[in-house]
Amino acid sequence: MILIFDMDDTLYDESTYVESSFRAVAKYLFEKYALPKKTLLKDLIQVLNEHGRGHVFDQVLIKNKIYTKIEVKKCLSIYRNNIPKITLFDEAKDALDRLNGYPKYLVSDGNKLVQSIKANALGTKIYFKKILLTHRYGTKYAKPSTYCFNLIKKLEKCNWNQMVYVADDPNKDFVNLNPLGVKTIRVLTGRFKNQKSKKGYDAIFHINNLSELLPLLGISK
Repeated sequence: MILIFDMDDTLYDESTYVESSFRAVAKYLFEKYALPKKTLLKDLIQVLNEHGRGHVFDQVLIKNKIYTKIEVKKCLSIYRNNIPKITLFDEAKDALDRLNGYPKYLVSDGNKLVQSIKANALGTKIYFKKILLTHRYGTKYAKPSTYCFNLIKKLEKCNWNQMVYVADDPNKDFVNLNPLGVKTIRVLTGRFKNQKSKKGYDAIFHINNLSELLPLLGISK
């Protein structure tokens, strides 16, 4: 059995990364413009919640009348380079510890610098044989591409039905793995936990958190 895990909202709460990096941006703007950090942080989180990702810094800078394209780039750079204060879910750490001896891999989408910083901050290297950040191979190989999963299959010389994938996003994580026979498991944590998926997109199995993973896999130790 080859175990493959997603990272964001599967192994830890991604909102803690966002808040930690927003705090770094707020600190920078406070030091440069003497704007209140608590208000800036509140504004950043509010814009994200109301409008989603994409132009959070633009809107907050415009609101505070300090918008320039250079300042947006600076805020983005601070956000992406921040060393975040994040930790694994307790259930994730326990599951990974108890799965010692099983081949384990991490496959994660997103900006390769950001994802690498997150993986290091979480201390994931001790748990996984290899960490595959999809954007290192090219953005076209991000999920739902099976490119990185095929790399794992070749490394392990296994069949698809010997692979287990644990992730949280029903929009992309499982749709191309289900037809191959991979055992897909959706953990109902994070921003997608209540989302209903399109036909064929959801995982075969659902768990509420990673404390339920080992029983599902038939592992008692």
